[in-house]
Amino acid sequence: MLPILMLRRFQQNGHMPIALVGGGTGMIGDPSFKDQERQLNPLATVQDWSNSIKRQLSQFIDFDNEKNPAIVANNYDWLGEMTLIDFLRNVGKNFTINYMMSKESVKRRIEAGISYTEFAYQLLQAYDFLKLYQKHGCLLQLGGSDQWGNITSGIELLHREEDVQGFGITIPLITKADGKKFGKTEGNAIWLDANKTSPYEFYQFWLNTDDRDAIRFLKYFTFFNLDEIAKIEEEFNQAPETRAAQKALAKDVTTLVHGKEGYEQAKRISEALFSGSVKELSIEELDQAFNGVPAYKVNTEDSLNLVDIVITAGIESSKRQAREDINNGAIYLNGDRIQDTNYEIQEADKLGGETTVIRRGKKRYFILRF
Repeated sequence: MLPILMLRRFQQNGHMPIALVGGGTGMIGDPSFKDQERQLNPLATVQDWSNSIKRQLSQFIDFDNEKNPAIVANNYDWLGEMTLIDFLRNVGKNFTINYMMSKESVKRRIEAGISYTEFAYQLLQAYDFLKLYQKHGCLLQLGGSDQWGNITSGIELLHREEDVQGFGITIPLITKADGKKFGKTEGNAIWLDANKTSPYEFYQFWLNTDDRDAIRFLKYFTFFNLDEIAKIEEEFNQAPETRAAQKALAKDVTTLVHGKEGYEQAKRISEALFSGSVKELSIEELDQAFNGVPAYKVNTEDSLNLVDIVITAGIESSKRQAREDINNGAIYLNGDRIQDTNYEIQEADKLGGETTVIRRGKKRYFILRF
């Protein structure tokens, strides 16, 4: 995400951002700092990825700006039609094996074994830089810190073929205060695509940012100016329990990625779960809120008595335990405490006509699907 935000920052300061989609190189896979060779992907799969990336980029950079419109380039346009002879004559002749072997990303793989396909990847990325210069006058390449070797290869090719000085900027790997890699939560990656990470999950990811990271992430991932961040930091330091920094971070980044509607939806879900009342949420919002929560599809022959259904659905282990929890007020139906062991689930309990949310205790949620 950070490289995309950098493109936005460059555009805001008058530069023309060029987003390069790896329709060609994506069929090979970059070996940089990977322990083993990547699996090769079919052309159709890579093209689908490329089209999705183009759609996502439109949320961050402006393709209709009159002064400096953003451009999307797909390296399949030139790599896809390139012959082996062209590659060896126009690219390969400019690099020695010693130069290519000196790259740290290659050194780390050489003992375990690296295929020629991956070994030559740096030359393909170098050629991308050359083509972007020839087509669009591009002189600066931006990427993650693991791309440094590939970027410098591009600078070298640009100098040899066009006698111009190219430049590169790398963004360091972002780690959290606990030392873990940024962008993961409980082992799952956080995606910009709402189909992979819902706006609610995305919002919660930022809202749960560690206090030690919140101000730093405001500087990285939002477009607040330094004075605004200083004001947020002052409020945060005076009353950390208000989580002012996390709220500002979650609001700004979620709005940027999913729009105002996505942010408001995520906030509404969060508030409903915090208050315990979920009746006002739509089916779509319920699906976001309880993604991954244990769910049971109710059959027509199932008893809808509360004691029976919590056992059938695997929420309780025995009737004795079910009755005890109900009598003690530990079972909630759509946010309402139910203390009647004879209670039968009604049509009114089926939110949207198809979903009932059962909570056991403070945080254990279960879903009944009708």
